Amino acid sequence: MSISLSTIIEKLKVLKLHGMKNSVTARYDEATKNQLAPIEFLSLLIEDEILDKEQRRYERRYKKASFRGIKTIENFDFGFNPKINQKQIRDLVTCQFVKEKSPVIIVGPCGTGKTHIAQALGHAALQQGCDVVCTTQSKLSEELKIAQATNTYEKKLKAIAKIDVLIIDDFGLKPLRTPEDENMHDVISERYEYSTTIVTSNLSLDEWQHAFPNQLLGVATVDRIRHNAHIVLLEGKGYRKPRVNKK
Repeated sequence: MSISLSTIIEKLKVLKLHGMKNSVTARYDEATKNQLAPIEFLSLLIEDEILDKEQRRYERRYKKASFRGIKTIENFDFGFNPKINQKQIRDLVTCQFVKEKSPVIIVGPCGTGKTHIAQALGHAALQQGCDVVCTTQSKLSEELKIAQATNTYEKKLKAIAKIDVLIIDDFGLKPLRTPEDENMHDVISERYEYSTTIVTSNLSLDEWQHAFPNQLLGVATVDRIRHNAHIVLLEGKGYRKPRVNKK
């Protein structure tokens, strides 16, 4: 019985074997030209399918991460601020901290590269197969507030706890209000020693607890964030400068 290549492509499409479907014509030509054994031809097709599925999973994880722009370690300008501990950051990019389930705290003035470094670490974790979500304190607080209003708070909290790497940008930029402080405590407690949280802040570590209206709750939350954390301290001039029009 003769089966056309177009028929095979249609069947692969029905089976949702997109990698095979996209490459079968080229692989067939390659097999014919090089007189490949059937098992070699099949092996190449399977490898194409595996690579396609890995790429699709990466694209889904990337979309879920909600990165703002493309901020990677490759396009971070270490030369702009020589005070930055380049070795520490490059060591972090190996993502050993993810395996350790250790937090990363990035502290420094506005414009010194906190968000860029945090997202660069997120990109590195993503490339190693981790689920990553990048958000801000304000956005996270709003999502939890909505979850409380819709009686889905516990479900939301469990979903957040399962994220391999959660990036909370701009912690303390706006003081937390009740029950935002309680919600933040819940998030940190659920993730404590279970998954990795990266936090950036303009505040010094000694000031963090003052972002909480309930100081006791603040101490307990900050204590969990700081435990076994890798701390990146940034100082020096900022990257952001106004554009000057030259006449």
